[in-house]
Amino acid sequence: MYKAPAGDHGRRGFDWASWAAAGCNRQHGLCRVRYARRRQPDHRAIHPMPKPNATSIDSRSLRWVPLVLAVCLNGCSYYGQLAVGQLELLHQREPIEALIADDSRDAALRQRLSEVLQARRFASQALALPDNDSYRLYAELGRPYVVWNLFATEEFSVKPLEHCFPIAGCVAYRGYFRQGAARGEAARLRLSGLDTHVAGVEAYSTLGWFADPLLSSMLRRNDEQLAALIFHELAHQQLYLPGDTAFNESYATFVEREGLRQWRASRGLPQRDEQARVRYRQLVELLLDTRQRLEQLYASGRPVTELRALKQAEFATLRQRYRHLRDSRWNGDRRFDRWFAQPLNNATLVPFGLYDRWVPAFAALFDANGRDWERFHEAVAALAKRPADEREQALTQLAE
Repeated sequence: MYKAPAGDHGRRGFDWASWAAAGCNRQHGLCRVRYARRRQPDHRAIHPMPKPNATSIDSRSLRWVPLVLAVCLNGCSYYGQLAVGQLELLHQREPIEALIADDSRDAALRQRLSEVLQARRFASQALALPDNDSYRLYAELGRPYVVWNLFATEEFSVKPLEHCFPIAGCVAYRGYFRQGAARGEAARLRLSGLDTHVAGVEAYSTLGWFADPLLSSMLRRNDEQLAALIFHELAHQQLYLPGDTAFNESYATFVEREGLRQWRASRGLPQRDEQARVRYRQLVELLLDTRQRLEQLYASGRPVTELRALKQAEFATLRQRYRHLRDSRWNGDRRFDRWFAQPLNNATLVPFGLYDRWVPAFAALFDANGRDWERFHEAVAALAKRPADEREQALTQLAE
């Protein structure tokens, strides 16, 4: 996902009533939460505490659902669709073990879910990730994605409009359970002069409030990719720092990659060919370079008409540079052609760089803790407690 992260941070000081009481304030047509409680300063990230099992969390959280729904539906339609979408998802869940035991269900699905349970057990037993009901349940969606994320920027800015929410803190997107709602809001924002981008999301996490199910949208991946996604999402449940997307996603991405490497080794499989990851990294470098060039352009103080023309020229150059990279260094690998076929703007560049900025730093931290998962998770939690500037300095030093 763009994945909505999860974890104990932020949740311990939050209650559903505060969320329901939060006001809605319009800025560029996007709701921004006005907190009904005092925000915790950044340096007070909390070490993950032992959590109750998912069943008790569901039971405790569901008591607030009627109030949340009533206030959301009468106050802000955006929060209303979030509440309704989440409730629908909860009601679609069924235990994977029961589904596997049901001979009337599709045999191929049962086989895939059996593989999922093996990866799920490995996550808790070998990677020290939360041992709860998440991903031991299944939900059939009947659609290709669970949510659609909407990114938006000003016409001459590469910085995304941020949206602040209870629990999750501030993020660079808003999620919608219906594609039409996301695209409708995107169209409205474009009319006001913003750049927008809508991206489908296979999975997200509820920060440990509910037992997150394995979704039919996740089954688009092969077995190994699915295991990696589960490791990633459980890492968000293990630890989440509100308001620091790069930290959260880099941590989860490291857990995903190292977890998959160990998962393959445990099954006697050879390590994966790194070619695809290398090519993706090269693509991200190309996109980040374009974003930097645009940032310099927008800061140049040129007239608006000139900025518009030069902006379009930069995106034309990006496409040209991609084709050269594809044909000269990737032997004609066209896997990213579809992405480049869409209209490109500032907002399409927003997601890149969020997921792996600090991965080398977390890899170094893992090695420094003897490649012991419990010690590593504790060290990451200690980093999360530090003020933002100190945390970034420490990550920079680790990555060197």
